[in-house]
Amino acid sequence: MKKRKVLTRRQFMGAAAAMAAGPAIVPASALGLDGHIVPSERIRMGFIGQGGQGSGHLRGGAWTHVPGGYLSREEVQVMAVCDVRRERREEAAHAVNTVYAERFGRPGYNDCAKYVDFRELLARDDIDAVLIACPLHWHAVMAIYAVTAGKDVYCEKPVCVTIEQGRAMANAVARNGRVYQAGTQQRSEYTNKFRLAHEIIRAGRIGEIKEVYGYKTGGSYDWPAGRGKPRPVPDGFDWDLFLGPAQWLEYDGNGSAFRFAAGDINWTPHHFDFVHWVLGMDRTGPVEIWMEQGAPAFRYENGVVVYGRAYPGEPVGDVGGACFVGTEGRLAVDRENIVSYPAAILKNPPGPHEADIYRNTGHANNFLECIRTRQRTICDAETAHRSMTLSLLGGIALRLNRPLKWDPRAERFENDSEANRLMSVSTRPPWHT
Repeated sequence: MKKRKVLTRRQFMGAAAAMAAGPAIVPASALGLDGHIVPSERIRMGFIGQGGQGSGHLRGGAWTHVPGGYLSREEVQVMAVCDVRRERREEAAHAVNTVYAERFGRPGYNDCAKYVDFRELLARDDIDAVLIACPLHWHAVMAIYAVTAGKDVYCEKPVCVTIEQGRAMANAVARNGRVYQAGTQQRSEYTNKFRLAHEIIRAGRIGEIKEVYGYKTGGSYDWPAGRGKPRPVPDGFDWDLFLGPAQWLEYDGNGSAFRFAAGDINWTPHHFDFVHWVLGMDRTGPVEIWMEQGAPAFRYENGVVVYGRAYPGEPVGDVGGACFVGTEGRLAVDRENIVSYPAAILKNPPGPHEADIYRNTGHANNFLECIRTRQRTICDAETAHRSMTLSLLGGIALRLNRPLKWDPRAERFENDSEANRLMSVSTRPPWHT
């Protein structure tokens, strides 16, 4: 049975005054009755970016794992939406206003604000947290602006496009004491396949880990070589703000969120984040990188080698997963399957105290709970930066095609000025990190 909400004196007097003023019907959502959450206890959010990923978070999508998205959650109130494309922000605001008009019993509800420039949204004191799902070259820059403005942040991956940018983002989150959750939701979702794999490996079921196959190569930020013929910018599309920190580029019809990506900068973070989680490398990284069979390989201080390619002949692992090879067995997992060799490994899952790892009831749930408790999320800024660093190191190795030595403490290549130059990229004023 749910515990009945007890109204504070202020809430009770406010409701009583409203009823005394006339025969208006006060909805249960305003009183905190019947399991509803009173407005003062809701987390007030702004949503920046309303393309496929952003609109899915707001209204519901396969990757959000919450039917109806954040808009369906009574503990959240969507205060504002932001997008450089007029039609997207108009559609998003309309969706919010329609849902809230019915939920709050307020026909004509029109309180969801619409912004072109995210800085105007961040300037509002009545917004607690933001969800960032804009083009990838914006992620770290926008997150830094958000935490500096005192907002908690859920940011889609890739969380940055250069290593130095990721470090600046993680430092800004720590300096401002904000809650940060990266959108690498495999630590929380997919019927707990990834958590089960982690528990099995942590409990020693496959013995000592010797090598890991992460299936993806990594990638990097890149200035697009292929540019089409300049075209008129569509009405209602702020192209200059879309580019933001990227170098100036005439509009040529390509407004893709991945316009400035080279290699696999989108899927790799899912794979490598899971690898780091299982290996216990959330606060460090490899020490050596080299190319093998056309893909990067990474060696860690403990001797484990992570390969940016598939385990030979193993189909499981390509969909966000990995294959772990130990002295006593092998286990592969992705969003669709989990397999072990020998099969008996999976038939003998760990007991409740054999593998004590971070648990939660969903990636969005974890973010919202940590906003309330101020605890670290399951994929906080430092964790996300280190996982993304592995992806970006792979991209640098692909570009240079030679062995590299990496210092995970200093976060620098050893005696390699050429490689170190690839850790950052120039940005257009005023968008500095």
